[in-house]
Amino acid sequence: MKLSKRGEYGMRAMIHLASGEEADPKIVPMKEIAKIENIPLKFLEQILLNLRNAGLLQSKMGVGGGYYLAKPPEEITLGQIERVLDGPLAPIRCVSQTAYEPCGCPDEETCGLRLVMLDVRNAIADILDNTTLADVLDKVRIAAN
Repeated sequence: MKLSKRGEYGMRAMIHLASGEEADPKIVPMKEIAKIENIPLKFLEQILLNLRNAGLLQSKMGVGGGYYLAKPPEEITLGQIERVLDGPLAPIRCVSQTAYEPCGCPDEETCGLRLVMLDVRNAIADILDNTTLADVLDKVRIAAN
């Protein structure tokens, strides 16, 4: 797994949106996110649309419009965001749970590379699937003190 610019920007945008959720859900204009997070506006537009279509964001059109989280930060994991934006977490297809494809090795069950890459996939998934946006905000608070 390699975190693409799409994945990086999407996670940064979602963390930004989560940081405004502590009191009441806050609608944040896309231009504000782009400016503060230094993300190209057209690219951010595509990313936020993907996240909205996946049910992680909601939007409001018109004056005072923008984006806001569809769920509390405690219910959105980095794994959900990454899968929406970059697809499977597996470094090779034969260990993917969502996009499995057989590899070319003679015996998949005893393939050393596959066994190691399965461990890699499981470690990545464990961290991303168990880290919520709220957890990230806690890490930021700790780092700031």
